[in-house]
Amino acid sequence: MVTKTLSVKWADAPAQHDYPAAASFLRLMAAPAQVEILTALLSRAPTVQQHAKDILRAARLALLPADDPEVGRDLKNVAKGNALSPILLVRGDLGQGRDLQIADGYHRVCASYHLGEDTEIPCRLVDLPAIAA
Repeated sequence: MVTKTLSVKWADAPAQHDYPAAASFLRLMAAPAQVEILTALLSRAPTVQQHAKDILRAARLALLPADDPEVGRDLKNVAKGNALSPILLVRGDLGQGRDLQIADGYHRVCASYHLGEDTEIPCRLVDLPAIAA
């Protein structure tokens, strides 16, 4: 059986609804003032590329299965040629024992990994502000 290798098409910038989604997650991890700062930083951060496998490892998150409803939706979007939104990350800290946080895009990371662990994913990556550390 010959299978076509799919490559992920990415949007140039995160969708506007990704920022409130990130804030919703971050509210579980940080105080409201810190969440506001982090989402503002994410909206202005440059986009960098990271491998799917490295994001999952740094976040210490399990790979969701391809049949997870949200992962499956993203895989279908890739198959249709629809662009996925870049993901939003808050950098971890080895010295503090803090893992990378996927503020928005966990399912997109998992879908990308299923297409290839070395899939390059565009990310907005910010550091936790000094006031929050």
